[in-house]
Amino acid sequence: MHLKEGCSMLLKVRKTPLSFALNTSNPSLQNQHQQQQHLLKESEVLKRLKHEQDITVAFEYFKSITNSQSFKHTQLTYQTMIDKLGIENELDGVQYLLQQMKLDGVSCSENIFITVINSYKRAKAAEQALKTFYRLDDFGCKPTVKIYNHLLDALLSENRFQMINPVYVNMKKEGLEPNLFTYNILLKALCKNNRVDGAHRLLVEMSKNGCFPDDVSYTTIMSSMCKIGKVKEARELARRFDPIVPVYNALINGVCRECEIEEAFVLLVEMMNRGISPNVITYSTIINALSESGDVELSLAVLAQMFVRGCSPNVYTFTSLIKGCFRKGKVNEAREIWDGMLKEGQEPNVVAYNSLMHGLCSNGKLDLAVSIYNQMEEYGCVPNVGTYSTIIDGFAKTGDVESATEIWNRMITCGCHPNVVVFTCMIDVLCRNSMFNQAQQLIQNMTPNIVTFNMFIMGLCSSGRVEWAMKVFYDMERYGCSPNTITYNALLDGLFKENNFGEAFKLVREMEDRRIEFSLVTYNTIINGLCYAGLVEKGLQQLGKMVVNGIYPDTITFNTIIHAYCKQGKVQSAIQVNRGMTGGRCRADIVTYTSLIAGLCECFSLEEAMICVFRMIKEGIFPNVATWNVLVRWWFSRQGSLGSTQLLEDLVGNA
Repeated sequence: MHLKEGCSMLLKVRKTPLSFALNTSNPSLQNQHQQQQHLLKESEVLKRLKHEQDITVAFEYFKSITNSQSFKHTQLTYQTMIDKLGIENELDGVQYLLQQMKLDGVSCSENIFITVINSYKRAKAAEQALKTFYRLDDFGCKPTVKIYNHLLDALLSENRFQMINPVYVNMKKEGLEPNLFTYNILLKALCKNNRVDGAHRLLVEMSKNGCFPDDVSYTTIMSSMCKIGKVKEARELARRFDPIVPVYNALINGVCRECEIEEAFVLLVEMMNRGISPNVITYSTIINALSESGDVELSLAVLAQMFVRGCSPNVYTFTSLIKGCFRKGKVNEAREIWDGMLKEGQEPNVVAYNSLMHGLCSNGKLDLAVSIYNQMEEYGCVPNVGTYSTIIDGFAKTGDVESATEIWNRMITCGCHPNVVVFTCMIDVLCRNSMFNQAQQLIQNMTPNIVTFNMFIMGLCSSGRVEWAMKVFYDMERYGCSPNTITYNALLDGLFKENNFGEAFKLVREMEDRRIEFSLVTYNTIINGLCYAGLVEKGLQQLGKMVVNGIYPDTITFNTIIHAYCKQGKVQSAIQVNRGMTGGRCRADIVTYTSLIAGLCECFSLEEAMICVFRMIKEGIFPNVATWNVLVRWWFSRQGSLGSTQLLEDLVGNA
C-alpha cells in the first residue's frame, strides 16, 4: 500500500508575464500598420480587442498601434484594454495603462475608473483600489457618487468595515449626496458587522434625506435581525411597510432558526392571505427545518403543497428531504426522493451528492455510497474535499485501509488538496489497522487540530501504546493545540489499564490546575481505575465530587462500584449502592444484577441470589448468558454437573 503525499499542492502553471512597455517592438505588426492605406477606426480597434481571447496577443496589438500614425487610443479603447487586463488579474498592467493615459493626455472617465475599481474588487485587492482612488485627481477625473458606490462595494466585498465609514464621510465632505445604492451598501456593511441598531438609524437618515428605503434595504436589515435572533423586532418592523417575498423568507428563516416551526406556518398562511405567493426559497426553508427536526412526513406534505401551487422544488429542497430521511434511518425513502429529483429534471450538485453519500455511509450502506461516488464524474459533477472525506470516513469505520488509501490517492491525483477533516479520517483508518507510523507521518505533513490529535491518541491508547500516546500529548503544544477533556479521558483510560496510577493522577491534577472540565466519562474513567486497583472508597469520594460539581452519575458509575464491592466480598455495601441507585435518576440493568448475583453466590447462598434473580425479572430485566453462567458455575462448584443441570431446569421453569 502506497499513500501519496497530501501536503503539497499541485503547482499552478505560471503565466508568461506581460511586457508593459508601450512601443512598436513587434516588427511584423509594425510593418503591417505601415502598409495600411487608411486610418484605423475606433470601432475596428474595439472589435479586435473584444474578440481576441488571448490577453498577450490583445496587449501586443494594443501596444503595436500606440505609436503608429494610424490610430490614437481613446477613452473607450483604454477602458476595454483595462477591463481585459482586470479580468486576468493583471493589476500591474491596469496601473501602467492609467499612467499611460495621463502621458497621452487622455482623461480618465467615470466609467474607466469604475472599471479599474472592479478589477481590484475581482482580484480581492480593495485596499489597492482605495489607494488608487486617492490619486483620482492625477488622472484628470473627478469623484462621483457612482465611483464612491463602486469603491464602497469593493471594500464591503472584503469586509473592510473600518475603511467604509471614512470613505462615506469623505464623500459627504465633498458635497456628494448618497443615493439609494450608497445607503444599501452601508446598510449591508452595518448588518454584516452585527450593528443592527446602526442600520436602524441609517434607515431614519435615509428617509430624512428624501431617499426612501426599497425592498433591498428592508430585506437586508430584516435578514440580519433574524440571524441574530431578533425575530420579534423584525416582525414589528415588517408591519411598517408592505412586505415582499424576500422579507417573509427572512422572517420564516428566522423562526425556523429558533425552532418555532408552527410560527413559520403562520407566516406562510399570512403570506398567501395577503396575495403574496411563496417561492421555492420559502418552501425549502420550511422543509429543511422540518427535516432537521425529524418530521419527514410533514416535510413531504409541504412538498406536495408546493406542487399543488405550481412551485417547482430545486436541488436544495430535495437535498433537505434526503437528509431528513437519513436522520430517521429511512434509506429506501431517501433513495426514492433522489430518483424523484432526477425525474423532475433537477441536476444534482456536489452538495446533493455529498448528502446522499453521507447518509448512505451513516446507515451502513457504504457499497451504495461508493457506487454513487463513481457515478458523479459520469454525470459531470466533480467531487470536492467533502466527497472524499465522506468516502474515506466510511472506509475508516469499517477498517478498510486499502480502499481508503485508494480514494486518498485518487483525491491527490485529481489535484484536490485534503483538509484537516480528510487527514483526520485517514488517520482514523490507519490507527484502526495499527499503522501508527504512517499516521504520525500524516500529522507531520499537515496542520492538525485537536480532533486529529485525539483520534491518534485514542488509537494509540486502545492498542496499549500509552507511552507513545504520552509523547504525542506533550508534542501537541508545538502544533499550537491544547489538550481538551477528550484527550485527558483517553490518556487516563490507557494509564489506568496499565496500572500506572502515579502518571494518571498527575494528569488529574494537571486537569484541575488547567481548569479542564471533568465530564461524566472523566469521572467514570477515574472511578473505574480506582476500583480496579481495589480502592473502592477512593472511588466513592470521586462519586461525591462529581455530584457536587453538578454531574450526576450514570448506570456505568454505579455498576463499577457495585462490581468492585462484590469482588471484595462486601456485598452488603454493594446492595446499599444499588438502593441509592434505584432511588435516583438511573435504573439497574443486567450488569448491575449479574454483579450482585455473583457476589451473593460467593458470600451468602443460592437462595439469596435467586431472590435477586426474581426481582430483576419482575423489573422486566431478563437474565442473559453471563447471569446463567454465574449461577451454574457456583452450583457446579458445590454440587457437580448433575446438580447444575437440575438447577438450570428449575431456574428456567421458575423464570
